[in-house]
Amino acid sequence: MTLTINDQFIPLENVTNASEVKLDTSVLFRDKIAAAEKLLLKEISDGHPIYGVTTGYGDSGKNYLVYEDARTLQVNLYRFHGCGVGDILSEKEIFNIVLVRLISISKGYSGVSIELLEAMLKFLELGILPAIPSKGSVGASGDLTPLSYIAAALAGEREVIYRSQIRPSAEVLRECGLEPYTFKPKEALAIMNGTSVMTGVLVSQLENFERLLMGLESFSAGLFEAMEADTTALEPFVHQVKPFEGQIKCAKNLREKLDGATLVHDRLSRYKSFFDSKHHNIQDRYSIRCIPQILGVAWDNLSQAKQWVETEINSVSDNPLINCDEQIIYTGCNFYGGYMAHAADTLKICLANMADLLDKQFALLVDDKFNRGLGENLKLSNEHYHHGFKAMQITLSSLSADVMMRMLPASVFSRSTESMNQDKVSMGTTSALGLKDGIIDFSSMLAIAMLGIAQAMDIRGVEKFSPFAQTLYGKIREISAPLIEDRRLDGDIAKIRELLLRGELA
Repeated sequence: MTLTINDQFIPLENVTNASEVKLDTSVLFRDKIAAAEKLLLKEISDGHPIYGVTTGYGDSGKNYLVYEDARTLQVNLYRFHGCGVGDILSEKEIFNIVLVRLISISKGYSGVSIELLEAMLKFLELGILPAIPSKGSVGASGDLTPLSYIAAALAGEREVIYRSQIRPSAEVLRECGLEPYTFKPKEALAIMNGTSVMTGVLVSQLENFERLLMGLESFSAGLFEAMEADTTALEPFVHQVKPFEGQIKCAKNLREKLDGATLVHDRLSRYKSFFDSKHHNIQDRYSIRCIPQILGVAWDNLSQAKQWVETEINSVSDNPLINCDEQIIYTGCNFYGGYMAHAADTLKICLANMADLLDKQFALLVDDKFNRGLGENLKLSNEHYHHGFKAMQITLSSLSADVMMRMLPASVFSRSTESMNQDKVSMGTTSALGLKDGIIDFSSMLAIAMLGIAQAMDIRGVEKFSPFAQTLYGKIREISAPLIEDRRLDGDIAKIRELLLRGELA
């Protein structure tokens, strides 16, 4: 979709789905941008000390600079922050970061010029993406170091990603017929002093988290069938009397995916199955019976995280802030990424619980002591020298530990930096990157589990499963054949993982 940027509220889904970005051309919008810049220039000319414009930064804010040095100050700001480390962020993440930053400073309270907005927009239009290292931010005063790579790229310094290649910014600007941008007072600060890296990373990871949560529900529905489980725990009454929205949603999703299932039983047939089968307990284990109560928490926390990310996208997160109505320049702390840190930290905890659940579920599926006749390690062969999914469970369980080790909330590891000026920081970017790493490992876990459920369907008989499970099976088997003789499966895992992250197994 085409996204038009102005000072109005932009829904999260519009940011997620933006394929083309435009800047509002209305006089009203452009006048609002110009008014804030005009007030800022007036305050400068009147000799008033304005933080980060005619003063130094942070602990150096006690140092006053004359107007002639204000532009040099902006250049030095992005240059001395050129110390990012770690892997370069993905192109999608960088696109989101630049877009979110552009939205924030287009609200009309940052004192930037329309020319800066147009220069950032041109980068997005041409697919010129600053090569932003992933590490170096404490999440207040915003994502200073990683965001400095946007300012530097606009000025023709450092590197950009263009047509999937990392190249010098100056070289790409010449090739595209663009002049290096010259920053006006406060403009480099306006780019750098905000929460856009943590927010941009989270925009991508919210989508991945939701797809994997839906994928886990798909696996869980298949598990109900493969384990010949009791669906009584999914019935509406159970969840109406504990009416958490996420729990109700999860139970409903599972019921819909189990429509047409023949292997499961319910409250009406439970007693007969109890007496007729040696495999059935009167109730299933928690990792089957309690799925809505476990995953419902994740759904509700995801909903809250989406609201917070949407609010952050539409916030003005730099400092100082310019209020033209009152003719006042305010200093504040909107660059503090507390909400993004807590959103990511909470989703990390949810992801750890999802990983723990999946580890327990898969253990039931592959163990012939618990899997109700599916046999040892989901083997399709009776040969003793075949091993089925034995090693697959080891890998899945190992990954679950990796995910759970990342559940520690980064927001409580605030570091005092910059001469005790930044003495309480959010660690929001650290938390967002931790969520990203956890999602990568969990997606591999879920890919293994999906291969396992397809194998279980082969053992039970695919035709006995619900239409939804059969559709799931078909997509998996287009990529991975049934496991009969022992073979390597790492390539199969990687391909199923890509299906999951595209939402095709949801």
